[in-house]
Amino acid sequence: MRTSVKPLFAVPARIPKARSLPGSLSSLLLVLALLPSPGAAQPQMFRSIKLSEPDMRPESITSGKDGSVYFGSMASGTIYRAAPGAAVAEPWIRAESAGLSNVLGVLAHDASNTLWVCQNSTGGSNGAPVVGQTALRSFDLATGEPRASYPFPGNGGLCNDIAVADDGTVYATETVPNRIIRLRPGAAAVDVWFSDSRLGSADGIALLSDGAVYTNGFRGNGFFRIPVNADGSAGTLEVLETTLPLDRPDGLRPVGPDKLLQAEQGGRLAELTIKGNRAEMRVIQTGLTRASALTLVGDEVVVLLDFESAVRVPYKQ
Repeated sequence: MRTSVKPLFAVPARIPKARSLPGSLSSLLLVLALLPSPGAAQPQMFRSIKLSEPDMRPESITSGKDGSVYFGSMASGTIYRAAPGAAVAEPWIRAESAGLSNVLGVLAHDASNTLWVCQNSTGGSNGAPVVGQTALRSFDLATGEPRASYPFPGNGGLCNDIAVADDGTVYATETVPNRIIRLRPGAAAVDVWFSDSRLGSADGIALLSDGAVYTNGFRGNGFFRIPVNADGSAGTLEVLETTLPLDRPDGLRPVGPDKLLQAEQGGRLAELTIKGNRAEMRVIQTGLTRASALTLVGDEVVVLLDFESAVRVPYKQ
C-alpha cells in the first residue's frame, strides 16, 4: 500500500478575493505572480551556486564539513569548488594537470581528508577507440593534490558514485555493467564486490548505521540493500519497497542512522526512512529539473539541477 505525502512547501489553499485586497486589479495580479503555481515547485526562488565556466555539465556534488561545495565536470574533468556560502564555484583541480576526464561522482570524506572522484574513459562506441582510464581517484581534500588512482577492471564501465564505510572501505557504483566496486583500506587495487543485472543501472550509493550498502537503479527505478557479511563479502541482494514510485533515482546520501536523501531526475528531492524492507518516502521538494545529485550543508540541501547549477533547498529532519 502506498502512502500519500505532501511537499514541505505547500501551495496556499486559496487566494484572497479581489475585494479583500487594497488597490486596483494590478495589485491582485502582482500577488498572483508572487504565489507558487499549484503542483509546481519554484526552485528559482532558492539561492543558487553556478560554475564560473559555461557548459561544464556537472553530474555530481559533495561538500566538506566547512561548507565548501565541490562539483565534478563531465565535459572537461575539472573539479570546481564553491567556498562556504559562495554563489560561484571556481576551478580547483584542473583536469589537464591531474589527468582527469569525464568526472561523475565526487565525495568529500572529512575523516580521511580525502576527495574521492569517479573518473571515466571516453570513446569506445561505434568503433571509436577508448581514451583514458575509468578509475577511482583520490585527492587531498585540503590542497587538491593527487594521491592515488585505482583503475576499474576492464576499463569499459562507468564509475558513477561513491560511498565510504566506517572502517574506511570505499564502494563505487559502476552503472555499466551493474557492478559495485570496492577498495579495501590499504589495498593497492579495487575488486568487484557485487554484480547483478537486477540493479537496473546502479547509480546512487550510501551506507547506513546497519552497515549495509544501499543503491538505486536509474533505469529500473529500483531501490536495493546489500548486507555486508562478517568477512566483508556481499550478502544477498534485497529489493526494498518504496512508498512512492521512483522516477530516475540518482544521487543518494545518508542523513541519519536510518535516513537517506535522494535526488531523482524526474524532478524530486525526497527523504527515505528505512523500516525493515520498506523505504518510507517524504517529499522535500518537487519541480527540480533533472536533479542528479545532492549534498547536505547545515540546514540546506544543495541539489544539482540539469547538469548546470545547484540550488539550496531548506531542509528539516
